[in-house]
Amino acid sequence: MRSVAATAKTFSYAAALERDGRLSADGGRPANVPAGWKPEHFVLAGLLHCTLASLRYHARRAGIDDVAAAGSASGRVTKRAEDERYAFVDVECSFDVALRPSPLPGALADLLAKAERDCFVGASLTSTPRYSWTVNGRPVRP
Repeated sequence: MRSVAATAKTFSYAAALERDGRLSADGGRPANVPAGWKPEHFVLAGLLHCTLASLRYHARRAGIDDVAAAGSASGRVTKRAEDERYAFVDVECSFDVALRPSPLPGALADLLAKAERDCFVGASLTSTPRYSWTVNGRPVRP
């Protein structure tokens, strides 16, 4: 009996940078870049957005339909010792999340671990982000 290899889903994205500095995504209408934003800010914002998208996905699968969240991220860029290239070498993310219904403590730790693991932006960084969570008003250590 032959085994058939599973084919992974593939996701494609496109971005464009106009001559005037505006950005567009997937052929959409160009938007202005916020004043003062650098590419590194987009990486951190992408990490926040991706982690929360991952959290919402796993929460929905666990029967949690109401997810309200905010977050912040910071990172340090310098030359990496191993290759002398500038990169993020330290990244931290903090999230303040309200989940309804509230999961049981064991299920909560599992949910947050899945949110961190399945964020492809975080998985794409060579420096693993450090996450801190406050859920329903209480600090959580996943």
